[in-house]
Amino acid sequence: MDYSLHPLGNQALIITFGDEISKTLHEKVIATYKSLKRAHIPYVTDLVPTYRSVAVYYNWRTVSYFEVEQCVQDILKTVQLEEGLREQKVIKLPVCYEGEFAPDLQSLAEFHTMSQQEVIERHSDPNYLVYMVGFLPGFPYLGGLDDKLETPRLQTPRAEVPRGSVGIAGKQTGVYPVSSPGGWHIIGNTPIKLFDVKREQLALFEVGDQLKFYSVTRSEYDWIDEKGRVEDFIH
Repeated sequence: MDYSLHPLGNQALIITFGDEISKTLHEKVIATYKSLKRAHIPYVTDLVPTYRSVAVYYNWRTVSYFEVEQCVQDILKTVQLEEGLREQKVIKLPVCYEGEFAPDLQSLAEFHTMSQQEVIERHSDPNYLVYMVGFLPGFPYLGGLDDKLETPRLQTPRAEVPRGSVGIAGKQTGVYPVSSPGGWHIIGNTPIKLFDVKREQLALFEVGDQLKFYSVTRSEYDWIDEKGRVEDFIH
């Protein structure tokens, strides 16, 4: 497995696997991240996976960069790509693509010369891969968007995007876990909380998980919002 190691400031080491965004490369990121996580290295304070790298943050007061580098190299020798893939979760997320939940659906459909229903079908058809979690706590950056839905960001971002909003920007789709300013085209909303301080696992998603959207009506949305359990959507 090809990679390079470099210091990131004086408190982290970064493992880089390439310079592109691809599923094949990201499988190396997933497997490495999970191997490092399982190792429970006592001086490691955080692990941050991205599209093509894993940053290993450590307590620089108790260990040197060279010791961390040697430890990481030893673990990298044991990484099995297939093992990381076997641990993937598939999360099915209900989305209402109606009314006030989808303020940009019509304009996005017109931009692509499609019907709103075709946009919904193309958006809900793929199994997406969670490449990164960031920007906001629990915000998933999802790969696998239909090429025909690729759309430039809004020219003027909104001051507030509601929690649960499902959006498209460029080649990506994502879900806002909390209300926030944002420039993505909003085409739906999910009643499921992506980030909840009351849960043992605060964020619903982890790097390497798969996500599948499915369309629900407004009445189904309201029922899930009142009765739905997160456990019902993780497989």
